[in-house]
Order: sequence, then structure tokens, then C-alpha cells
Amino acid sequence: MGFNIKDVASLAGVSPSTVSRVVANHPRISEETRERVRAAMKELDYHPNAIARSLVKKTSETIGLLIPNPIDQFFLNPFFTECLRGITSVTEQEGYDVLLSTSNGTGFTDEMRLQHMIGSKRVDGIILLNSKMHDPLISILEENHVPCVLIGRPSTTTSISWVNNDNVKAAYDATKHLIEHGHTRIGFLSGSQELVVSVDRLSGYHAALRDRNLPFDPNLIVTAEFLEQGGYSGMMRLLALPDRPTAIVASDDVLAFGAMRAAGELGYHIPDDLAIIGFNDMHLAKMANPPMTSMNVHIDELGKVAAEMLLDQITKANRGKRTVIIQHNLVIRRSCGSQVQPTYEAF
Repeated sequence: MGFNIKDVASLAGVSPSTVSRVVANHPRISEETRERVRAAMKELDYHPNAIARSLVKKTSETIGLLIPNPIDQFFLNPFFTECLRGITSVTEQEGYDVLLSTSNGTGFTDEMRLQHMIGSKRVDGIILLNSKMHDPLISILEENHVPCVLIGRPSTTTSISWVNNDNVKAAYDATKHLIEHGHTRIGFLSGSQELVVSVDRLSGYHAALRDRNLPFDPNLIVTAEFLEQGGYSGMMRLLALPDRPTAIVASDDVLAFGAMRAAGELGYHIPDDLAIIGFNDMHLAKMANPPMTSMNVHIDELGKVAAEMLLDQITKANRGKRTVIIQHNLVIRRSCGSQVQPTYEAF
């Protein structure tokens, strides 16, 4: 037998309108009344009709995430799942759901999927999980005046809010660390140069070499998708050079994992023959053999801040542009060949 809002009101000893206000989280309802109504809802196993509630409130209480193509990078790269964990830790607390939009071989472009998400009115706001050079998605969001937050730095001037790391400085710091430990031939495993994060990290690497008067050798740079196989293939190319690198900066930990696998298959020992620094400090970095030095960009915090910024836009109509930079720090383990940090404290 299904129970309705009147049954809940009767059991809790309140009016149906009070039950509706509790469901809507109205601030003028006392905590005692709120608890009584929630207890009645639980006893009767009553679940409010989300569709009906959204029509009344003119809100879906859902935010949309556009999963970037290629979709393999989302499911095989822990960066995105860790970022999603940060996002949902905020949305769950605030009573919002998360709707994922994926292409999954349907042939729909990112632009088509975004237009559909906006036009269907199934979400109150949207988070973009990465930033492309001259990204058309940003223009679509601006034209439709949709609450949105970008995780990453836009490549052009925009009115959209965003949260990011200083990826130029982070890559600079990683490269500088290797230079200070005597390396002058440093390879760089980059992600696609269509992504702003890849452009920024390559720029930081280049700047560190320039500031130490080291030559910039384009042969030491390999571009690949942010997948383990990309790091494997890239390292094979770098180690085939007549004058191979003695150290590697990988712009993502999954690239570094692939690079370490390739080096091992070729008989190189890390860090004795080859030093490696990864990026993002994923949980698996400490489990690598040897444990991998990595630049911690605090992925979870990127997701949390993005969700908080978006919900501020939705619930407080705070549509002014905001930008937030999340700090980074190098977590030193054995793969870079320097002294291991005795303790690690989150930034």
C-alpha cells in the first residue's frame, strides 16, 4: 500500500502544507517539527515525488556533468572519478543529484549533448570537467546564461566561473626539482595539446629549462592521451633516442605508470637509471614500484569547490564570475631519486 502526503501529515500531527515545507527544506520550520515529519516519512516509507516537487519549485535539484570525449579517459583515468567524488560530497549534503551525460558511441558531439542538457531543463546548472583550447562549450553556456563552473582554465576571456591549479607553476616546480638533482636531459610526457591543462604544463616545463639555461629539445616531448598506454608508448619513444633522457616529467600519473612499465620492460631501474615525476598524486602513486613522486593538485578539492561555486549560483543567484586557484605541492617518494619525505601532510 502506498502512502501519500496526507498520511504523513496525519501521523506527524501536522498539516500537509507543513510536510511540503519540510520536504522543501523551508527555513521557518522548527527542528522539532522537521524531525517529527521525517520520522513519519521513514515509518511510512514515503518518498516525495521529485518530478512534482520540481514543477512546484521550478528547480530540478540536479546538476549536470558533461563527461568529456574520449570517454575512455573518464573511466580509465582516476582523476575524473576522484573529482566526481569531491563534487558528490557537496551535492549529496545539499540534497542535489548529479546527472552524467556521456556519448558512449552514440555519435553525439559534446556540443549536441550540452545543448540537449540545457534544452531538456533536467539540470539547474552544469560543471565542465576540463577545458579545451577555444572551447565551443563555453560559448554555448554563455549564450544560454546557464549557471556553470569550469574545472580548468578557459583559454579565452569568458564570464564563466572556474576553479583550477596554477598548472604552469606546478610543472615548473616538478621540472625544477629534477634539475636541482643534476638532470639536464629531461623528457616530458604531455597530454593532448587541445587541452588547456596540457598547454599550461608544457609551458611550465619549458620555462624551468629556460630559467636554468638548458636547451629546449622538442625530441624530448611526447604527446599522448591521458591513458596508461599513452605513457608506455611515449616512454618507448623517449628511450629509443640516441641521447635518451635521464629523467621524466609525466603530466599525469597514468602516463607515469605507463612510462614506468616501459622502462622496466627495457631493463631500466627507477630511479637509478631514470628518475620519474608524475602529476595529480593519485592513490595508486604510493603503491607503484618504486613509490612514485607526484605533484599533488588536490583533485578532491577541485571537485568540492566547483560544486560549491555552482550551488551558490543556483541557490543564491550569485551569477558574478569567480575564479579559485587550488594550491599544489610535490609529494616526494622514491621514483625521483631524491631523499624521501619523512612525513606527508595534505596542503
